[in-house]
Amino acid sequence: MVPPMSVDAGLAARIERQVTDLDTAVALGSGDVEVLSTPRVLAWAEAACAEAIAGHLEPGETTVGSRMQIDHVQPSDVGASITVTAELERVEGRRLTFRFEAADHRGKIASGRVVRVLVDRERFLDRATG
Repeated sequence: MVPPMSVDAGLAARIERQVTDLDTAVALGSGDVEVLSTPRVLAWAEAACAEAIAGHLEPGETTVGSRMQIDHVQPSDVGASITVTAELERVEGRRLTFRFEAADHRGKIASGRVVRVLVDRERFLDRATG
């Protein structure tokens, strides 16, 4: 499977989320502080990546997360508004590399890269239940 011609570097998206009690390190089991957890930042980064290519895939295609790299540099309290931006940086066959940044009202809280792989949805799900 080769990426469709409409998936090109430069595609981008921006999403906004508000930190709730369910997004904290305590709630997700990744720590013992009531601040935005790193796993939730990664989930939001992946959501922004998926949004960046939404509408650019062929029917039956999707992307799945393969590799994540994050620098989570500032805490954010419950109630904070978080903006996550993602941009498709590189297309290498089925491998799509995005860079992302997350920010709150004070500025950058996290940044990194996400690699997602283009797959045929049905074949991928068949492998999962195999």
